Amino acid sequence: MLILKPKQKKMKPDSTSGTRILSRKNRVFCLLILGLFGTGILPSLCFAAKVELLMDPIALSKLPKDQRIVVDTRPAWKFMLSHIPGAINLNDWWDFTYELDNVKGLLKNDKNFIANKLTPLGFSPEKTIIIYGETDDPWRTDGRFFWMFEYYGFKNVSLLDGGFSNWKKAGMKTESGLQNTTPQPQSALKKVNLNHQVIANKILINKAFMSKNFKIIDNRTRKEFNGATPYGSPRSGHIPNAIHIHWPDFFNSDGTLKPRPALKTLLRKNNIQAEQEIIVYCTGGVRSAMAYFVFRYLGFKVRNYDGSWWDWSRSKYPVELNG
Repeated sequence: MLILKPKQKKMKPDSTSGTRILSRKNRVFCLLILGLFGTGILPSLCFAAKVELLMDPIALSKLPKDQRIVVDTRPAWKFMLSHIPGAINLNDWWDFTYELDNVKGLLKNDKNFIANKLTPLGFSPEKTIIIYGETDDPWRTDGRFFWMFEYYGFKNVSLLDGGFSNWKKAGMKTESGLQNTTPQPQSALKKVNLNHQVIANKILINKAFMSKNFKIIDNRTRKEFNGATPYGSPRSGHIPNAIHIHWPDFFNSDGTLKPRPALKTLLRKNNIQAEQEIIVYCTGGVRSAMAYFVFRYLGFKVRNYDGSWWDWSRSKYPVELNG
């Protein structure tokens, strides 16, 4: 007797079996594409990768030029003489500030201003921003720009370790003359999302200085912390319970950042715990912005107080004096 077997239905492949049913041609094609990515033949198809907060000259030199914007924060005349190829010059942090009730240095947060100021220079959200300055700058304004760009909502912002001097020391190429910008549409930054988690004000600090969950750090000189007022503040002293760490203590003599173990030792000496939220301040939020960078680098939640002592010394809030 002839027995007929029922006809088997073909099962549709599930999502996990897709790689097993690729034809030989498809496999070869995929391997070819992966190989091209590996050799760098298809860089235009790659998205900008997440970069480290602290960048060395070699890493910067390897970043595709169409995926980055390099910001030189030195004076314009020094930029004209020599700078990193393709860099743009933002030499005055004051351009991004306003004054209110005699308090200087407050960071502008108007989105139209941000778009009008930055898009003609080539800024767009998807580009990595790398900032450098001079390591002998007593205010280290490159730190202020780093914090500013993070507040303005840029996701990939880095600092060049050791600044321009380290770039030259590494034997990298430089160029001179005017900057060459690639303007972007203003719409690219009109919808920027300000990051309010990285900025502090006196109201927040007045609630925080008695809390064990916060650590307030004064990054001015020891003389200023103890009462000197070289920048015209109406009151002397420091915020109650603040501890003093002069911002250069985080750096080597050549302006490069100290190794992580040395930085962590410094924090342990000052009883700074990983679970605490950090608030840094100085006179106008510039020197403390460099300390902000260091705490970001170490993984802390940290805020910079842009009003700093210019603001606090004019407020009704208490001050503390040593001695």
